[in-house]
Amino acid sequence: MERAQQGPRARYREQTRAEIKNLALRQLTEGGGGALALTRIAKEMGLSGPALYRYFASRDDLLSALIRDAYDDAAAAMARAAARSARGSRGGRARLHDLAAAYRAWAIAEPHRYLLIQGDPVPGYVAPSDTLERARAVLGPFLPLFAAGNPGPALAGTVEEMAAWLAADETVGAWVARYAPDAVGPDAKAGEAGNVVRAGQTGAVVEAGAVGEPEADGRDGEARAGGVDRAASALAGAVLAWTQLHGSVSLEVAGQFAGMAHRGGTLLGAHMELLADAFGLE
Repeated sequence: MERAQQGPRARYREQTRAEIKNLALRQLTEGGGGALALTRIAKEMGLSGPALYRYFASRDDLLSALIRDAYDDAAAAMARAAARSARGSRGGRARLHDLAAAYRAWAIAEPHRYLLIQGDPVPGYVAPSDTLERARAVLGPFLPLFAAGNPGPALAGTVEEMAAWLAADETVGAWVARYAPDAVGPDAKAGEAGNVVRAGQTGAVVEAGAVGEPEADGRDGEARAGGVDRAASALAGAVLAWTQLHGSVSLEVAGQFAGMAHRGGTLLGAHMELLADAFGLE
């Protein structure tokens, strides 16, 4: 509807920007981020350099548009997978496998775009600040899975550091609250979830009678069910899942598994099983 209401000039601009981005993606496929050259794109399109700069002010402006698009598409794929997986009675372990498989499937289907956001940094390029929220949206669906987990003693240090991060950075608390509201209690508004952690400070396990400890019979109690800080557990699980996904999937996309007997999906599945065991996911 919005596109239909655009005037001819706006539609032409949108189409031209899309064509520029498609040519840029082709360059990325052929030579990585360092190969991106606006002059080559302008030549292929029959435009002058100054004409091209009316659509993208610089190489970095074009790169930022491509990165935003890649994160948004990856996040949409993860959201769809999370919605499908949430149907029925699938447990946290099965849903973790579903999300990991969706992440890997998107990366394999879009290898050049995946490497743009997860590969080596482009020399001289600094991504805009808004890409952080987009990156977090990709991992957001993992948060509620690990909020319901029970991290074992081996993860105590990681959970404690995540609790400290929550207490120090309100944007992180808002991220957890957006995707796993039950982990932070009913009163944690966007940007305030870190306050739930501050009440018990940075311990992975909250001692009984701690100052500011929520009542055990409400949703605030659920945020620390079984003595576990659910928000910190959610964050620890999502970060650990990301490191496992990034390592395994990036190696596969980069062709590092060539000549080896295993399949990428099998290896990633084993990583997710170990992670599910560590958090007691059923």
